[in-house]
Amino acid sequence: MSVLKRNNVKILGRGEQPILFAHGYGCDQNMWRFITPAFEDRYKVVLFDHVGHGQSDAAAFEPAKYGSLHGYAQDILAICRELDLKDVVFVGHSVSAMIGILAAIREPERFDRLVLIGPSPRYINDGDYVGGFKQEDIEGLLDFLDSNHLGWSSTMAPVIMGNPDRPELGEELTNSFCRTDPEIAKHFARVTFLSDNRADLSNVSTRALILQCAQDAIAPAAVGRYMHQHLPGSEFVQLNATGHCPNLSAPEETIAAMEAFLRDPGPVRTAAA
Repeated sequence: MSVLKRNNVKILGRGEQPILFAHGYGCDQNMWRFITPAFEDRYKVVLFDHVGHGQSDAAAFEPAKYGSLHGYAQDILAICRELDLKDVVFVGHSVSAMIGILAAIREPERFDRLVLIGPSPRYINDGDYVGGFKQEDIEGLLDFLDSNHLGWSSTMAPVIMGNPDRPELGEELTNSFCRTDPEIAKHFARVTFLSDNRADLSNVSTRALILQCAQDAIAPAAVGRYMHQHLPGSEFVQLNATGHCPNLSAPEETIAAMEAFLRDPGPVRTAAA
């Protein structure tokens, strides 16, 4: 099976430069529907579903390959190679932000910029590092998910989404979580929440924008500051949006921040002496 069918790749837009959108845990490419129209006139918009999510081929899921985020990064690069994508703007939400970082480290010449929405290199606190969760908190979340996928989804999705005054957003995320294959969801959650990619940040040479939301239960403010401090040459924008999914809750503000970053030509690059 081709990677394009396996990952349910869709191509939109009328531009030449590719902009590749990668959804977060328990979601699918539909989560970008409020964002992508703003870029279709100038970019080649590429959407896909991670294996086991959305309309991807769940039968292609390999526990060994997807036992770390590197397996998902391999898929990103496979899509880029199949479509011969170069000068890529990669937009990753949540765990896909780190997946994009791993892909850009492996093939930096393929990527122009990274837009990282709610990224976290490690979710568990470690010494002076504040990830937002204690080890026992994460183990409790994973045990809950293992025993009751639907209950976990209905409990956690509204917390992750935030915006309690807009319950329809939490309901959408709950439904998305519930549609995900339970065994794949459990596996991906463990890989996500136990990951530690802090050491990878210094290896990134691609220009990056970090978008940080307020009152984010998954990636608190301290995580955004850590990312900015340890990702070379990164730019940091604190959004007014709350929760973990500004692509759904605050698309206009998210688009504006992305547009400003993409319009900025950045520092002039000179040849090495």
